[in-house]
Amino acid sequence: TNVPREENNLYPFVFLNVDGNLFIFANDRAVLLDYTTNAVVKTYPEIPGGDPRNYPSTGSAVLLPLNNLEAQTIQAEVLVCGGAPKGSYLKATGGDFVDALNTCGRISITDPNPQWTMETMPLARTMGDMVILPNGNVLIINAASGTAGWQIARNPVLSPVIYRPDNPSGSRFEVQNPNTTPRMYHSTAVLLRDGRVLVGGSNPNELYNFTGVLFPTDLSLEAFSPSYLDSQSANLRPQIISPDSHLKYAYGQRVDIQFTSSGLLNRDLIKVTMIAPGFNTHSNTMNQRMLVLPRGIVRQVGKSVYEVSCVLPKSGKLAPPGYYLLFVVHQDIPSEAIWVRVN
Repeated sequence: TNVPREENNLYPFVFLNVDGNLFIFANDRAVLLDYTTNAVVKTYPEIPGGDPRNYPSTGSAVLLPLNNLEAQTIQAEVLVCGGAPKGSYLKATGGDFVDALNTCGRISITDPNPQWTMETMPLARTMGDMVILPNGNVLIINAASGTAGWQIARNPVLSPVIYRPDNPSGSRFEVQNPNTTPRMYHSTAVLLRDGRVLVGGSNPNELYNFTGVLFPTDLSLEAFSPSYLDSQSANLRPQIISPDSHLKYAYGQRVDIQFTSSGLLNRDLIKVTMIAPGFNTHSNTMNQRMLVLPRGIVRQVGKSVYEVSCVLPKSGKLAPPGYYLLFVVHQDIPSEAIWVRVN
């Protein structure tokens, strides 16, 4: 798109589709690109409403967890949330700070006839960050109103939101406890191995300004603990005892995982998830990707010790080579992760 003096195309959302092509979203529209030939192989419908979702009207996006990896057809869905209405950047530079967008668009990018489904967030936000949690839920954190850029945002959004993609529409969002530190332009969030989310930064100023401005530069870090880390859930939290961390595996390899659980184990509610670590700038978390691994039965092999076999993804189209955090999840409560290298 071409929006004079406003752009709204920078920091596009890019995800590797399960067919090996790139889903690229910028402003209010998306294409599927064969990067080996530089050819557009599919054009998606524009997101309803026509409002921009990319810098400086910065929203955020995530590729939802990939399931059923052994199926002949694997579905991939993208969720785009927040942003700012058309014209917000120019208005903000003139001192008129428009409320952010409170909508999300969800689309199955593998569908032969893909269509957007719109949802409403409980809190509007621009410059939010989206982090996939080990149980497959999505944390939406940080943000404000106005737009990205130097000193052109107001009303920081202090309360994170959990999005549960498997819940029925209308019951997917849940507001979390607020923090006290504004996290606006140039803030960031990343998943940690123990299931917490490290949140840091905020600098809506052209230079490092710690005093004398409405929203000072903030170099602090803090951790958000999702509800699965509540102490009353400790007896349900698995602990991986083998294999060791940092081992290397081949595509399609079977991995036997042993773990302990001190409480009563519901074997039907065990899943193994694998998350590529993200790196984040301008509300765009690149490389982030979660796969739910196919697994066999859960067997008890000792006192409070269990074993489950899972199969790693079969190709780099599903899981690009590199390091992943591997979790055992019991009743939506994850273990600490081990690092696995897939190649």
